[in-house]
Amino acid sequence: MSTLRMKGINKSFAGVRVLDDVELLVEGGKVVALLGENGAGKSTLMKILTGEYQADAGEISIDDQVVSIRNIDDAKRHRIGMIHQELNLFPNLSIAENFLIGNEEEFKKTGFIRNHKLKEKVSDILNQVNLHRDPSELVKNLGIGEQQLVEIGKALLQDVKYLVMDEPTAALTESETERLFQIIESLKQNGVGIIYISHRMEELYKIADQVSVLRDGQFIATRDMKTADENELVSMMVGRTVAERYPKTPSKPGETLLRALNIKTPKVKRATIEVKVGEIVGLGGLMGAGRTELVSAFAGVDKILEGEFEFKGKRVRFKSPKQAIDSGIAFVTEDRKSQGLILPFSVRDNMALPTLNLRNKLGFIQSKKEKSFAAEMVKKLRIKVASTEQPAGSLSGGNQQKIVIGKWMAQDPALLILDEPTRGIDVGAKQEIYELMNAFKGQGRGILMISSDLPELMGICDRIYVMHEGEVMGEIKGEDMNNENFMKLATGRKLS
Repeated sequence: MSTLRMKGINKSFAGVRVLDDVELLVEGGKVVALLGENGAGKSTLMKILTGEYQADAGEISIDDQVVSIRNIDDAKRHRIGMIHQELNLFPNLSIAENFLIGNEEEFKKTGFIRNHKLKEKVSDILNQVNLHRDPSELVKNLGIGEQQLVEIGKALLQDVKYLVMDEPTAALTESETERLFQIIESLKQNGVGIIYISHRMEELYKIADQVSVLRDGQFIATRDMKTADENELVSMMVGRTVAERYPKTPSKPGETLLRALNIKTPKVKRATIEVKVGEIVGLGGLMGAGRTELVSAFAGVDKILEGEFEFKGKRVRFKSPKQAIDSGIAFVTEDRKSQGLILPFSVRDNMALPTLNLRNKLGFIQSKKEKSFAAEMVKKLRIKVASTEQPAGSLSGGNQQKIVIGKWMAQDPALLILDEPTRGIDVGAKQEIYELMNAFKGQGRGILMISSDLPELMGICDRIYVMHEGEVMGEIKGEDMNNENFMKLATGRKLS
């Protein structure tokens, strides 16, 4: 049985140690789940394994032979591949061209790319991952979930011996996730060792053989996944006991905040929903159902073509996001990297952007007030940061997400729209975001939340609307809020 071992791995950045004597063992044909909060060191460890970073100390061995991995080409030579959580695609190139990058030699003949061979190979892999798209389709025309399937397909193109999967199901539907699990099982049968990073515990119990936990850059323990206790794993991750996974607070709905009747947009066929103050309303459905497209219309991003739309008792038509923001709607988009944050900007700059008007005098920003505001928000949201002047892009995913949510909460909106607010973040950060949502709800405001994580939707929301192919099929709440009813609506069937 082949083995890959990382032993005594240390790594520091600017004098701050982020990995301290970390170890990891992966056996061929097995899945090792790598758990830890955002910022625990998982991504840094994997970047060392795949050649993006160099360890300050420690060694990597394959089949008991120490190997040198100085760059990505070295990793590829040792048949180590990685599916990144953050998409690593070129949006203005086709699917096939994205597959080609880094694999040119496989498709060359006498110096020219054999496009026919490339298209055949890509088509075959797209069928494997159940992505029904033409290889010539531009990546920018794909949804986030579809782009994730392209990333998975790129990894399958390479003859990997060890594969790192970093949150591979974060943007996938339930059926696509099941398909990925079938692919993982096939890879295991072929002797591939897999390192699987995910914050979804239910997934790990389905596919992982072992689980290794990191906390604050240190190795904590390894357990057999079949006998591992979830509460113990969570405690090892966060260093404390998490009392309740989904801390839902009682709902006291008040007056109707948002009412949408028979709404039609360029991408939504028909939708009727309402959100009242003092409640969290979920919006669910399979990928491509039209959830994001619907809330984009509510937030002034897309145009409402037909139907009645009321906000705070007034019939409105927002012609721009600014009009929606000025009326009291804040929209936290699903892609925090490209749409929610300006990554090179500091935490302070990102936090202050939506509310600059509150801290300017005669057109000039009052820096002292802005710094004080940012420091107050960082403390309130428990954002782990060395300084508010630190670039937002240098923070962990969970801390970045808290900045995005917090900066809009600071504007004091009446309605907060959250699109996949906990995607790709750890259990501790999720708890903190749920607490923020409950506090916001308790202040007499409303939340409309999209999530592809069904247990999360049912655990935190008071009611759920379910969409199918651009149409709201129905609503579930109370005793009717269960998996069976959700899937009936999500697949286009009405409840009896």
